[in-house]
Amino acid sequence: MQTFRSRLSIAVAGASALALAAVTGCAPDPAPAPAPLPIYGKFDPTQTRTLEGVVTKLDWRNPHAHIFMNVVSDGEIENWAVELESPSELHLSGWNGESLVPGDHIVIEGPLARNGSRQIFGHSVRRDGSSEQLFVLNPDLPLRSSESRPAPRWPDGHVALGATPDDTREGYWGYPSETALVEDGVDVSMNVYGQLADIDDASRVAPMQPWALALYEHRQERFLQDDPMFLNCKPPGGPRQYQSRLGLQLVEDLERQRVFVLLGSGNHNYRIIYLDGREPVGQVGGDDDNPLYYGRSVGGWEGDSLVARTVGFNEDFWFTNGGLPHTSQLALTEKFTRVDFDTLRYEVTIDDPGAYTRPWSASWELSWVDGTELPAHICQENRP
Repeated sequence: MQTFRSRLSIAVAGASALALAAVTGCAPDPAPAPAPLPIYGKFDPTQTRTLEGVVTKLDWRNPHAHIFMNVVSDGEIENWAVELESPSELHLSGWNGESLVPGDHIVIEGPLARNGSRQIFGHSVRRDGSSEQLFVLNPDLPLRSSESRPAPRWPDGHVALGATPDDTREGYWGYPSETALVEDGVDVSMNVYGQLADIDDASRVAPMQPWALALYEHRQERFLQDDPMFLNCKPPGGPRQYQSRLGLQLVEDLERQRVFVLLGSGNHNYRIIYLDGREPVGQVGGDDDNPLYYGRSVGGWEGDSLVARTVGFNEDFWFTNGGLPHTSQLALTEKFTRVDFDTLRYEVTIDDPGAYTRPWSASWELSWVDGTELPAHICQENRP
């Protein structure tokens, strides 16, 4: 397991590589990142089926694990692909690549693929003759101390946003209380992927301009199947990086006045929030002012809260689960407050005059997962 110091040294080394790229004029592209699969974009909930057969292979790779099984139909053997959740998510719930093995007899229930191929989503997976459900995600929050613990602090008195060098245990922020952007004070129903229960609620989610509302409704009506994270493993820029249960670490580099945001849901992508008073502009000979997936972030401390302003986004990704649009005019003001040892409050104000009629805000909380290294999720494009 990597310690806090080794994690920080890796991040600092990565930042040095970016500086070298600026000198050589070869700024690296960000690594692609996975996202929760909008399953009803691929699978039709109105067309369900029960399959019985024999496991031939368990493909335990991201972005989604698959069981391959032989099914006898009209005297012929058909090979089916059963799609599951991400192995990274399943691992957090205690499952692994040996939870099923070739030769196991299983029963599958779930929705069929919209394109008519032999694919099904495994809403229910069990061994033949058993009632135990396999590959079920555990929705429970990590165990917390029975007593409220104060937020840790650095020697200079400011709140530590993550682990400190004196900590003997690793940890990360995960299990967000919200997984899609909705304006604070608005109550609409949507699932974990940001799919609205009622499309008529679309105009209430955020103060969108007419074109942005039309695009949002189109994405929703297509069950989020155009999500560039799902199609092309694009990075989770904007608030979306805080909407994954796989979480993140906030690593403070006090000497160089910067904070690394290390992602569990983004192929170990990271972004840097600079606290040294610089402007959010690109590096001459490096990325210049090219728009980025994570933008450029600068900030400072306001009491016990870190406030960051981020600009310079491109338009090649969805900045939230659910498909709310954004433009290159997007500017984010993010506020990170460690309320206590186990709770991080994230508040964001979205200011995008290209897509919205006014600035608006959203907020949620993340929970500290103690004693565990940040999950590693690599998008390996293994979809049948």
